[in-house]
Amino acid sequence: MKQKRLIFVIILLISIGSISFLILQKPKNKENKGMKTERETLGLPQPRYDSKTSVERALLERRSIRDYQDKPIKLSDLSQLLWAAQGITDQSSNFRTAPSAGALYPLEIYVVIANVEGVATGVYKYNPYRHEIVKIKDGDIRAELSAEALWQTWIRKSSIIIIFTAVYERTTKKYGNRGIRYVHMEVGHSAQNVYLQAVSLGLGTAVIGAFNDAEVQKVVGMEKDEQPLYIMPVGVK
Repeated sequence: MKQKRLIFVIILLISIGSISFLILQKPKNKENKGMKTERETLGLPQPRYDSKTSVERALLERRSIRDYQDKPIKLSDLSQLLWAAQGITDQSSNFRTAPSAGALYPLEIYVVIANVEGVATGVYKYNPYRHEIVKIKDGDIRAELSAEALWQTWIRKSSIIIIFTAVYERTTKKYGNRGIRYVHMEVGHSAQNVYLQAVSLGLGTAVIGAFNDAEVQKVVGMEKDEQPLYIMPVGVK
C-alpha cells in the first residue's frame, strides 16, 4: 500500500510540473499580441506666463504672415506655441488656454517639426497633460502637406506646422448636432491664441483651411476619429 501511495504521489508531482512548464513556455507571439510599441516622447520646457509684449500690442500687430526665413525656432518657442494652443492652465481642474463647451476638449494638436533647434524632423502629437510631444512618424512631410493644401507654397518654407484636429463625438455626445458648431468656435479660439503667441515670440503664422481632409489625415498619421480643421505654418519672419 505504501508503495502504491508513493507511486501515486510521484505521478501527481510529475503531472503538476509538466503543466507548470507548459504555462511558462506559452508562445511569445500570443503574449505580445495587441501590445503597442512605446513611442518616443520629448518633454517641453515650462511655458512662460509673462512677456514684454502686452495683449494689446499683440492684437495690434497680429497679421497672417506667409513669408518665412530659413531659420530654426527655439524649443522654448515651440513649447509656448503649443501651450498657447491647448496648454493646461489649472492643474486641479485641467482647464486650458482656450474655452471649451462643457470642458469636453475635442481638439487634438499635431505638430510637424522641420527646423527646431535640437529636435529631429517628424510628426509629433502634443500631450497637454504632460506638456510633451510624442513622435508619430519620422521625416519631413511639408511638401506632401503643401500638395494636399492646394499647393500653398509657404507650408514648405515653415519651421513647424501646427495642425488642429477634432474628435467631434466628445462634444456632440452632450450637445447633439449643435456641438459641431461649438467645436468650430473652439478651434477659432485656439488658433487666435497661436497668432498672438507668435507675435510675442517674433514669429509669423497663417491659418489654412483649404485642404484635402482625407489625404491630410493619411499624410499626418491621424487617428481615425480625428478630423483636420486648421493647418498653421509657423516660421521666423
